[in-house]
Amino acid sequence: MRSILILLAALVAVLIVALVVVVAIGLSLPQRHTAIRVARINANAERVFGLISGPQNWRTDLKDYKFFEQGGRHMVSETDRHGQTITYEVVESDAPTRLKRTIDDKKLPFGGSWTWNITPQGEHCSVTITEEGEVYNPVFRFVSRFVLGHTRTLDNYLAMLTAAAESQKAQSASR
Repeated sequence: MRSILILLAALVAVLIVALVVVVAIGLSLPQRHTAIRVARINANAERVFGLISGPQNWRTDLKDYKFFEQGGRHMVSETDRHGQTITYEVVESDAPTRLKRTIDDKKLPFGGSWTWNITPQGEHCSVTITEEGEVYNPVFRFVSRFVLGHTRTLDNYLAMLTAAAESQKAQSASR
């Protein structure tokens, strides 16, 4: 029985040390980060901008998506598959080349913005997404940097956008 207690105490000590290390590393990381991803999409800028700025039924990571006005501001609410809802303000929209949204929820452990720049290239376009992020909690900052990575969400989003835009283009061409 005593050896089990010693083993449990050692396990608890290791977990505490690991948590202290994670917090210390998280505190040493900058609160702000910038992540940029670029994709070339086989669809024109108008089609891609319409997908980005319109209904998000093409996104497999969302359960719900709503546009609404609040105090004269254009807002977007996204609820992911896990039930987490994030509200964004559309701070800039210049169809079909630029869109910027900022997180408008101060209760989250993170904040920031995404800016989409779409460069038309005939029937193709290049999409650059710039994330200006802030992670307030040091544990979340550690996880964001070393476990999830700052670009994972950007990469997943661009993969879904590319598939939706190119699928839509193929459907239009077959009609």
